Amino acid sequence: MNDHSPIGVAVLGARGRMGSEAVHAVNQAPDTELAAEINRGDSLEELTRSGARVAVDLTHPDSVLEHVTFCVDNGIHAVVGTSGLGEAELDTVRSRLGEDPDTGVLVVPNFAVGAVLSMRFAEIAAKFFESAEIVEQHHPRKADAPSGTAARTAHVVSRARDEAGLGSAPDATTKELDGARGAEINGVHVHSVRMSGLVAHQEVLFGTEGETLTIRHDSYDRRSFMPGMLMAVREVGSRPGVTVGLDAVLGL
Repeated sequence: MNDHSPIGVAVLGARGRMGSEAVHAVNQAPDTELAAEINRGDSLEELTRSGARVAVDLTHPDSVLEHVTFCVDNGIHAVVGTSGLGEAELDTVRSRLGEDPDTGVLVVPNFAVGAVLSMRFAEIAAKFFESAEIVEQHHPRKADAPSGTAARTAHVVSRARDEAGLGSAPDATTKELDGARGAEINGVHVHSVRMSGLVAHQEVLFGTEGETLTIRHDSYDRRSFMPGMLMAVREVGSRPGVTVGLDAVLGL
């Protein structure tokens, strides 16, 4: 953002667990102010009436594309903390942005700085090990499986393995119950756990002859996501177009 006035922020999904934390964080930060709280059933026109410069979407995968395209069409920068924007949806957003090159959309699979670092560490490690699998654990109210963080991690691990010339991970399984080996994303198996008492946790498991490496990140409280969310709010206006991941904001 170019001026020194507080950044007006609208939070979509403001009554949710993440949304309520975001409202509190925006109210507490000295350089942001809450412009609007948008919840299910509210008109998106509240975004334009509020004068918000940035909208933070913390809603549901089924509605996130509608919300982001509305923001783009109205020149409102969008920070997306909701899963549901795959490559096809991102292409839709990019095509809409073609008509407004100044608006930024920052899609963040995970706002926790530790989670972003763990993905980068996994990307570095991936080229040195024969095997790689991901186990992600979340609370049972989460709508999507695997998580956006796990899907993003699988993509970066797979890309690193391809660049290193590694083939498929060894796996002699010929008989299995459906789902026993988890989902497969670009050749990387991803296992999802949904259980009461959990918040957000992920392990990336690597193995080769005689050794294993585990890279694990745990978020025990949703407050852990707020510093990253505020970083994204502050940066999105200076990053026109679509940016995926908090990596660029952190200088990784």
